[in-house]
Amino acid sequence: MPDLTEFAGLPVVEFPASGTDEERIIRARERGGDPHAPGSVAWRLRYDREACEEHLARFLSVVDTEQVGALVIGDWEAAAGGQYQIARLLTEHAHALPNLRALFFGDIDGSECELSWIDQPDLAPLVAAFPRLEELAVKGADGIDGELGLHIPSHASLRSLTLETGGLPGRVARQVASSGLPALEHLELWLGMSDYGCDTWPSDLESVLSGEVFPRLRYLGVRNAETLDGWLPALADAPVLKRLDVLDLSLGVLTDRGGQVLVDRATAFAGLRKLDLHHHYLSEEMEERVRAAFDGSGVEVDLSDRLEPEYHGDDDEPFYYTAASE
Repeated sequence: MPDLTEFAGLPVVEFPASGTDEERIIRARERGGDPHAPGSVAWRLRYDREACEEHLARFLSVVDTEQVGALVIGDWEAAAGGQYQIARLLTEHAHALPNLRALFFGDIDGSECELSWIDQPDLAPLVAAFPRLEELAVKGADGIDGELGLHIPSHASLRSLTLETGGLPGRVARQVASSGLPALEHLELWLGMSDYGCDTWPSDLESVLSGEVFPRLRYLGVRNAETLDGWLPALADAPVLKRLDVLDLSLGVLTDRGGQVLVDRATAFAGLRKLDLHHHYLSEEMEERVRAAFDGSGVEVDLSDRLEPEYHGDDDEPFYYTAASE
């Protein structure tokens, strides 16, 4: 079962595929929401033996959806294309959710579908259908042969965009970077591994790193990145650093090679409020050198969760892993 318990500052309550209003009220109360105020919770819709169209129709009829501000879409047979159907239906029924501000598309855990297998459709039409949407989180991409798309020509309200993937295609990164999102403050990209479709490089985000787009951006996440060492020189030279509060490089493969860049170029990152490096493969010595390089700079550096590489059999080659891949 998915483990998302809170989204957009609201408790997540699952809308049951079957059952009475009394059961719905009990579930809402258990999660701390007011069942008589549909906007007090983030409603989760997910596959549970009932046809997608019927399930959504019942939700729209039972809940006062004009009050709903947050929606979580769970597993809808994600590896079999079910997400395409629910995306289409939500787009068609957007008028019934006029005040939707936050959408999590793909609340799916590993027992339901591996991250790298989640097949997502082109979500740009869905975003366009909700002009008041402020927060979008998407889990999955199927970077090897999936169809995830996110080129949004113009959207005045979107402030936060998160893509959690085991392998982010460069074409999707370029689509995001070429979108018209003047209000965007939070951009979080989980790059993943090349074995699962990641071919995103700094050049794909050139307009973001240069500061040419997203003038309100304050948080940039290059997370879960197998190639993080290779990103650090480009990030150190990125003009966008001057306006960021948080640079999040966590959950990826940061080794002493990348650590040396941080030590040598510490002044480039000195304007940040926080530099998040947790889940890393720095040696103890390099971890202390990085810590010392930022000492007194005012930058909060998270160096927690230091890991050791793995060695398989008699092979002397170390193996490094991102926090989320398959």
